[in-house]
Amino acid sequence: MLNNIAIRFNKKDFEYDVYSLVKAFYPQAQITMFYEGEEEAEGEYGMFLLVAYGSQEICLAVERDGTEIFRQQVAVEYEKDRPETKNVLKRLVYGALCQVTGRTLPWGDLTGIRPTKIPMKLLEEGWKNTEIARYMRETYGVSNEKTALAITIANREKALLQDLDYENGYSLYVGIPFCPSICLYCSFGSHPLERWTKRVDEYLDTLCKELTFIREQMGTRKLTTVYIGGGTPTTLEPEQLRRLLSHIQETFDFTWVKEYTVEAGRPDSITKEKLQVLRNHGINRISINPQTMKEETLRLIGRQHTVQQTIDSFKLAREVGFDNINMDLIVGLPEETIEDVRETMRQLEELDPDNITVHSLAIKRAARLRMQKEQYENLHIENTAQTIDLTAECCHEMGLEPYYLYRQKNMAGNFENVGYAKPGKAGVYNILIMEEKQTIMALGAGATTKVVFEDGKRIERVGNVKDIINYLDRVDEMVERKRELLKNCGQL
Repeated sequence: MLNNIAIRFNKKDFEYDVYSLVKAFYPQAQITMFYEGEEEAEGEYGMFLLVAYGSQEICLAVERDGTEIFRQQVAVEYEKDRPETKNVLKRLVYGALCQVTGRTLPWGDLTGIRPTKIPMKLLEEGWKNTEIARYMRETYGVSNEKTALAITIANREKALLQDLDYENGYSLYVGIPFCPSICLYCSFGSHPLERWTKRVDEYLDTLCKELTFIREQMGTRKLTTVYIGGGTPTTLEPEQLRRLLSHIQETFDFTWVKEYTVEAGRPDSITKEKLQVLRNHGINRISINPQTMKEETLRLIGRQHTVQQTIDSFKLAREVGFDNINMDLIVGLPEETIEDVRETMRQLEELDPDNITVHSLAIKRAARLRMQKEQYENLHIENTAQTIDLTAECCHEMGLEPYYLYRQKNMAGNFENVGYAKPGKAGVYNILIMEEKQTIMALGAGATTKVVFEDGKRIERVGNVKDIINYLDRVDEMVERKRELLKNCGQL
């Protein structure tokens, strides 16, 4: 196993794409990047990649243990066509790593988080499914299985979104950054509730101020979907939930809203009173997220709820009247086997949820699992094609079909996250956030607004600060950032 890999560039360009491909083949390796003229970092490297950009070519060499094992030069007009230059570079690096390792990746040389945008764009241009499949295989080296999955989902997304008014509509994301505890793999802007209990009401004051501003700015544009996420929104007390949802209901016009989602998330944060508050305010879709139905894994990853609490919370939500419930799972969790995943799927089948979202474990830099890796280095983490296939088969048997897909950095097994749903229960917001077809105004600490304009050809982003104290102190600045963004994009 290679523990240390170095990548040297003769100039700063496309570093992330090269890094991502190397990391996909060698997920456990420490990868160091440096540039020609810089002093090399000290240490022994098992493998070197040398990337040299010329005016009309790219050269890649690979050395292992001091011996050159690959060298190839490819012609490309570097300055003239940057998108093509990037594609040529990725094919070159991917081909080299396939040759060096003797294996391929399910998604080929694709490194972006939205692979379904490729078939979606081509479908909108009138391409046939067979033509798209050939293009994805030949251009990016995507496997037959992942090509079929991406095209299937793109067709479903296209059908689900066909009646939406992108130009005159928008969606709303409201972030509640508090959680009962922080999971081992989590790197989101989540904060333990116990540290912030005394300031939650102040946070809601600030959030309501931002909500009022958004309504004023969006004018006559039609609100399509509302998604309250986090964190764990149901860490709020019933009265706090009631206050927030009442403000949203009183501030925004819900005439055109197709979907109103709240991530109930942690089963240990759910009560009948909270669920009733959600129902009374028109929420028609919720998530109850077990991640796994194995008790030992829950303890290991820092979840405080039990398997029985998941079951009880789900049944309680049904009793209250929710008929569109999503459940999130993570495959590739520490110490879990395919049999553990099989048992989780069996228990979910008994509950019969309307949506299941299957995530492949992604370990981000800010997660405890990475930051304290010495403490967890002996944990076994594995995700295989067989496990992914198992979840897909189980979902199909439950009457759930794939409807959206995305990928993340550092995913176990280099796979993907897939949302499955029963007919009529697909999460519209989930598709919108992935396909980037519609403006999404995002509020709260760490939330990122995306303004889509020029018929989807341009997307501009502006993020709120992640730190809660900074958000509370600087909300006026956050508001002005959004005002300026909307003005620059011609939305005001």
